[in-house]
Amino acid sequence: MVSKPKELLEELSHAGPHDVLRGNLALAGLPGVVFTPRSGLGLPAVAFGHGWLQPPGRYRGLLAHLASWGIVAAAPATQLGPLPSHRLLAADLRTTLDVVTGVRLGPDAISVDRDRLGLAGHSTGGGSAVLAAASGGVRGVATFAAAQTLPSASAAAVHVTAPGLHLAADGDLVAPAGGNAESIAKAWGGPVQYRKVDKSTHLALTEGSHWSQRLLHGKPNHRTQVLVRGLFTAFFLTYLTGTDKYRPLLETDVKRAEIDFSREALPVAA
Repeated sequence: MVSKPKELLEELSHAGPHDVLRGNLALAGLPGVVFTPRSGLGLPAVAFGHGWLQPPGRYRGLLAHLASWGIVAAAPATQLGPLPSHRLLAADLRTTLDVVTGVRLGPDAISVDRDRLGLAGHSTGGGSAVLAAASGGVRGVATFAAAQTLPSASAAAVHVTAPGLHLAADGDLVAPAGGNAESIAKAWGGPVQYRKVDKSTHLALTEGSHWSQRLLHGKPNHRTQVLVRGLFTAFFLTYLTGTDKYRPLLETDVKRAEIDFSREALPVAA
């Protein structure tokens, strides 16, 4: 019997069946954090790009949540200053995927399958994830409150053929949806879905307190964090592991996150 989308979202809103380990990417030469299930071979993995001025620790709950569902989740702690290079952060996201697939993770048997990789991000980290995805080699990209980058994330999105899920915050005054997440979604080369999250702001996905909240509009929102965790987990389990169990959730409106736009793929030029 197929579960209803509401039931699937409720299931994925809670931690998964795996115990979670936390590691340090710096041991492999790249500053950052990595969260993994305690064990597992041929696991999927996601590299996550942080928002402007936001340290990876502000996404600890999201990264640990993905790991609890069997997905290795890593975030580089680079380009944290006020004038970051989006291109270099994109390169660091690619390097992060190389690290988690090429080094031993944890004390037990843990390995990542190079054919089951994804990218994700928030704010300019979301835009950088799009830049990183444009060169191929990933099976899914998910963003929250994605912001335009230099070079343009919208221009890069045309070259991304992997499925994309882009969530925008309806109250985002830092990266308003129209010229950012929506623009990226509508330029997407592959299958894509765009949703706007109600009663949410640019910093809703971040956790804890940080001095940057004095500069940026918005604040952490637990309800938004739980919703994003559920949708991101459904997306990556579907496209990185091949399971269809959670596909109904991705194909249906959910409370506070109705589907605003979706498309199978851009037409291929003759």
